[in-house]
Amino acid sequence: MNSEFMEALSTLEADKGIKKEVIIEAIEAALISGYKRNFGQAQNVRVDVNRDNGSIRVFARKVVVEEVFDKRLEISEAEAQRINPHYEVDDIVEIEVTPKDFGRIAAQTAKQVVTQRVREAERGIIYSDFIDREEDIMNGIVQRQDHRFIYVDLGKIEALLPVSEQMPNEVYKPHDRIKVFITKVEKTTKGPQIYVSRTHPGLLKRLFELEVPEIYDGTVEIKSVSREAGDRSKIAVHSDNPEVDSVGACVGQRGQRVQTIVDELKGEKIDIVEWSEDPVVYVANALSPAKVMKVNVLEGEKMTQVIVPDYQLSLAIGKRGQNARLAAKLTSWKIDIKSETDARELGLLDEENENDELEEFTNEENER
Repeated sequence: MNSEFMEALSTLEADKGIKKEVIIEAIEAALISGYKRNFGQAQNVRVDVNRDNGSIRVFARKVVVEEVFDKRLEISEAEAQRINPHYEVDDIVEIEVTPKDFGRIAAQTAKQVVTQRVREAERGIIYSDFIDREEDIMNGIVQRQDHRFIYVDLGKIEALLPVSEQMPNEVYKPHDRIKVFITKVEKTTKGPQIYVSRTHPGLLKRLFELEVPEIYDGTVEIKSVSREAGDRSKIAVHSDNPEVDSVGACVGQRGQRVQTIVDELKGEKIDIVEWSEDPVVYVANALSPAKVMKVNVLEGEKMTQVIVPDYQLSLAIGKRGQNARLAAKLTSWKIDIKSETDARELGLLDEENENDELEEFTNEENER
């Protein structure tokens, strides 16, 4: 090694943030192993790399003793004092033992150490960048796929999109641009491992944050999301500002904002409902687009009994129970839906106009 190599280490420190001293110490440690391996020496040695000119020297370290049993590790007191009269028993004497052709080994070792350290530093930088982006959204490009994953290029690294996180109605082709939700960032021996999803409810939430300025600035808050990816989702929103229509803000003029998200999710239907701290109103809203006549709340069981007009029963339940299932996930309330006829037979609906306020509120929401 020479002074140019030391200058290169300084440049590397500036460009990659890898401290020059750390690399030199790693080279010295590696050279000790290289010396013992190539020259069949088992003695205790120290390698010194000159920080200015890059020159390398190897020193055998021996303990000063009264009687020598192992010449590789020990030196007599008399012999040590011939080197320096101040040496005493138990002192360490260093004797230079640099081989003539050690430069070749040093150059190879230095190259390997620098390459390894640069790789580790780059992996560390990537990990630091992505660990802060867990539960965030990123643009990616589909690269390839196998039976387990689709590999998505995120710029600095390829992320893994598992089969279980792929939307069932979506076909992924090389070079397709997609938005993905980062679910997990792991540090492994081979470098950072990034896992992403297209089905996670967080993806829907982040898409609304991107498209709706009122959500991004906090004027409108997303309270809850329930999703069956590729088919249908529900999102509950609310604003403390009475002058802000939280649902209207998410829909956008002529539905442009929500349509952009629907297009990104390949036609996934999205119901946007108004959140309420009153479970009666919230559950009724969550069952949109169905009209609700009455909601009975059973607090102890965290359950609601919902009564709907007979002609609205199938709409309230949804195809294969999807609407009711999504509403239950959205509100965290169990929902038992009954038709008006069944409710009257069970004595759950005594008066025809009972709960008028709820029905009027639900109608207004549907009209909006």
